[in-house]
Amino acid sequence: MSDPREPVAEPAYKDRTFRSPAGIAGGVLLLALGAWLGIDAAIRGEGRTPWLALAGLLFAVPLVVAFTVRPVVYANDDRLRVRNPFRTITLPWASVATLRSGYSNEVLTNDGTKFQLWAIPVSLRGRKKAARRQSQAAASGDPTGGRPFLDPTAPPTRASGDHSMDELRELSERRADAESAQGVPAVRWAYEVAAPCVVGAVLLAVLLVVT
Repeated sequence: MSDPREPVAEPAYKDRTFRSPAGIAGGVLLLALGAWLGIDAAIRGEGRTPWLALAGLLFAVPLVVAFTVRPVVYANDDRLRVRNPFRTITLPWASVATLRSGYSNEVLTNDGTKFQLWAIPVSLRGRKKAARRQSQAAASGDPTGGRPFLDPTAPPTRASGDHSMDELRELSERRADAESAQGVPAVRWAYEVAAPCVVGAVLLAVLLVVT
């Protein structure tokens, strides 16, 4: 029997987590507002109003969670796991062809399938701000080139989403040939999110149709 005082061994490869703080904050605010309005209508409403409020909450809450709180990207030395609003995609690094950034951040597999990274949104404003900072540093003769913490060895200032994509690209290139990173993509649908939305939509439709 193992000694309970011995520390528990940690996993060989700890996941790096990438999320959108702004998306989570917006989702929490929307959930709080929806809960306040919906519960108030359910308690104080008359006739069909409480049932409409409950059906609306059943439809809207999973939808808000799906697009704001749920998205996250996990990455370790073996694979990339992308949790999008309605799907979870697991991609061993060997199956990743490229990670690209445009108006959205995406990962492409070797067979050409494309998956959007909802948890790493593109900020055009952030890109312009980072580019402006670098331009101002160059114009003023700043030897750091706008790098953070006045460290000349640090990478140039980038928008947070672009910096996250740089990390994922570096990890993909470094681990693509590793034996433990081989395999094929796997996709799982988030029925726990979709089912309540469908039920709520059906209930809303029925309540609105029935007089």
